[in-house]
Order: sequence, then C-alpha cells, then structure tokens
Amino acid sequence: MQRQLFVKKEAVGEFGKAPAERTPAELIQYGIVNFDKPKGPSSHQVSDYVQKILKISKAGHSGTLDPQVTGVQPVALGRATRITQFLLTAPKEYVGIMHLHHEVPEELFSKTITQFTGKIKQLPPVKSAVKRVEREREIYEFEVLERKGQDVLFRIKCQAGTYIRKICHDFGVALGVGAHMAELRRTQAGPFTEKDNLVTLNDLEDAFYFFTQGNSKFLEYCIQPVERALTYIAKCWVLDTTIKSVSHGRDVGVPGISKLENFRKGEVVAVMTLKGELLAIGEALMSAVEVNTKNSGIAINVEKVFMEGM
Repeated sequence: MQRQLFVKKEAVGEFGKAPAERTPAELIQYGIVNFDKPKGPSSHQVSDYVQKILKISKAGHSGTLDPQVTGVQPVALGRATRITQFLLTAPKEYVGIMHLHHEVPEELFSKTITQFTGKIKQLPPVKSAVKRVEREREIYEFEVLERKGQDVLFRIKCQAGTYIRKICHDFGVALGVGAHMAELRRTQAGPFTEKDNLVTLNDLEDAFYFFTQGNSKFLEYCIQPVERALTYIAKCWVLDTTIKSVSHGRDVGVPGISKLENFRKGEVVAVMTLKGELLAIGEALMSAVEVNTKNSGIAINVEKVFMEGM
C-alpha cells in the first residue's frame, strides 16, 4: 500500500548509518532472517538453533508454526527481537491440502467456500497457545487451486491468529462429510514471502562459517536489516536534533518531525532517522493531517525504542 507523504521540513540526515551500510557483525546483532522452516522442529526450536549457529544470546520468531507446517518463519536477531510483536499481527498466507472424508458435489463445495470468506467465527483447537474461546477472524482470500477427488489444494490469506487446521475441520463439518488438513505451508508472513531471501538453517550455518573465514557475502544475503519488517507500518522521519531524546524514550513532538506518511490517530507508527534507520515504534496521538498542520504538541507516544541511547 502506497501512502501519501507529507513534508514538514526538508532536511538531510547526518547522524547514524543507513541500514544498507551495516556490517555483517552488526546485522548478526540487529537483523532479521526469513527462514524456510522445515517439518519437525517447533518455531521456538528454530529460534534456539539460530542462537547457537550465530552464537548470540537472543533470537525471536514472529508467530508460532505447528511443527509439521513448513514455510516462511521470520526470526529476529539480538536487539531486533522487539520487532516480532509488531509482526505477530501481520496478515498471513498459506497453501495447503485439505482431505475431504467423502466425495461432495461441486455445487455444494463452491457454495460452502463462500461461508469461509470474510469474517468468520472460530474456536481455537484444544491444543493451542491461546485461551479456548470463540473469536472472530477475517479470511481475506480463499482460493481453490486444484481439486482431485477428495483432495483439495487451496491458498488462503487471513488475519493473524487464524487456525488453518480448524478451518479445514469446520469446512468438513459444513459440508457434512468431515475433512482434515493433510499438508500446510506458510507462503507469507507480513512483508516476508517465499521470494524474499528465503533461507534454510543449513544456509545460515554455511553462511556463518564462510563469514568466520573472511567471506561475508552469503551472510549479508541471509540476514536482512530489521527495517525490512516495517514495509506495511506507517512511518515518520525525525530531524537529527530529535534523535537523542527519542533514543532515551521521549515521545515525538511535532517540531521534531521532518516528514511523515499518512496515518490515522491510534495507528502504530515507526519513527525513523533521515538515514532510514528504525529509531522507535509508537502510537500516533494525532492523525498525519493534524501533525502536518500543527506546529506544537506530542505526535507519537513512543512504546519501543530500538536505537541505543546516545
């Protein structure tokens, strides 16, 4: 989504370092890896493997994948782990195989698909990481790619926190024949897709070995700057004179803003330096239109600081 840009005060950033200029050693402590999670390990185990491979003290994943599910699993490194809470709420996309327990007519099948598009009610499965109460989730797209007998190859794009295994079960109940999820692969998590530097644990292990031998090219491919996670988050860029106070947790005042994307009051906003570095993330206390027309007041309530205090 392309957002409208407002420029309050033209300026050039002199402070800091652009994300593309970070060294491999800096990326290891402040980057994000777009993993192709294999079958078998849990998301937590993948994060543990990453810590051991890179010899770092902290790594965090952005949303749990069932051990038997493969695909896109972004893992943040070191100081970047605080970004994962903002990726947890990002939309997800999956491709999977649903097995129907009996044959059903095409007309009934097509009619039932429409019941699982848009806002639906879902009760999380017995084995889940959340409280088992019915909740509303939104299915943005539900497409049948191929149907062969009782096996259905599908693609689904949905709100975070949607249980695909439960959708397959509920779909079978709605058809009156029963169904279960046979295979599932996540193809997108927020801004990360299968086409964006997707790497395996073996890739990362090899890249780190080459790095220790003086060749960092592969590691630089595997680890992306943390700013890559901000693709769908509204942004505002602050003047160099504002960076120090924000790095110590102060809120962002209107006079300190150089330019900003269009956002609503209450929306999550990433606070950036003019060199494109992530400084902090917070909640907009004014809309972008208000910020653009005012000369004073607090624009963004800072919730998480990413740049180390100056």
